[in-house]
Amino acid sequence: MRSIASILRILAFAGFAYLFLNYVGTPENEASVFTTQNWLWVVYAVLVFMYIAFEICIESLHAVLFKTLKPEAREQYRAEVEAKKEQRLFWFKGLYAKLWKAKPVEQEEEILLDHNYDGIKELDNRLPPWWVYGFYATILFAAVYLIRFEVLNDYTQIDEYEEAVAQAKLDLEEYKKTAKDLVDENTVELLTDASDIKAGEAIFSGNCIACHKAGGAGGIGPNLTDDYWILGGGIKNVFHTIAEGGRAGKGMISWKTDLKPGEIAQVASYVLSLHGTNPADAKEPEGEIWIDENGPVEAVQVQQDSTGIEVILEQEPVTDDVITNEN
Repeated sequence: MRSIASILRILAFAGFAYLFLNYVGTPENEASVFTTQNWLWVVYAVLVFMYIAFEICIESLHAVLFKTLKPEAREQYRAEVEAKKEQRLFWFKGLYAKLWKAKPVEQEEEILLDHNYDGIKELDNRLPPWWVYGFYATILFAAVYLIRFEVLNDYTQIDEYEEAVAQAKLDLEEYKKTAKDLVDENTVELLTDASDIKAGEAIFSGNCIACHKAGGAGGIGPNLTDDYWILGGGIKNVFHTIAEGGRAGKGMISWKTDLKPGEIAQVASYVLSLHGTNPADAKEPEGEIWIDENGPVEAVQVQQDSTGIEVILEQEPVTDDVITNEN
């Protein structure tokens, strides 16, 4: 395979195949499919290898057919090939001459100036057309720019910057909706979708039941279904405990190297979904009752007796009248 054209075609095919596979297989706003699906490199290599084999077959067929020609036909073929090369070269030379409009060496006396500096003479060559027209284009651009931004007072660089920043913020928020692994203990929110809870249950079953038992009843670890928490309840505290681990020396290990942030959010949400399930073999409460200070008050009961008024705040779902008066 000695043809330069064949090598160029192989390089062109390899580049096109890579860009095509990357474009078709990469989801929007995500990393290249070649970095997430390593097996695709094998497919890519097979495609390139097949094309190289195709080029080799074409070159081999060309050589075999050439050898079958008679000597006169071979010479005629070579002459035709050389003629085509000369024609292409002539075309390039003509294009070059049009772009530069330079006088050939034989005609330099026509543009020779009278200046003579120690035997060095000056030629009055014309400027290349591409340079002249490029200069005219810069003048036209400057005129349009001056009228648009100095006379008509179109947008400024500050306006353009602020618009770009605003769009970037919108794009970032849209990206965060699907990029679950960007969350941390400060930005995590309780997941309520059934698919997330199911995924969290699968993670819990594979990693947590040895200490907390199935359903979170508690074994070596504490009961996860009651109102008592050793390190605080709520999605942020539970996320932090799973990620960083429990109390030093006697608590749960850190899972942040084994689980992705999105997976930690899923298992934390599953743990919180176990609240109030009251399994039969539940372990005795440990820690303290935890109430979310920022959470909504879902029920209020007011009791009055001879000693005063007692207000009871409840976090349970409202099942009766919000306010009860007892006289």
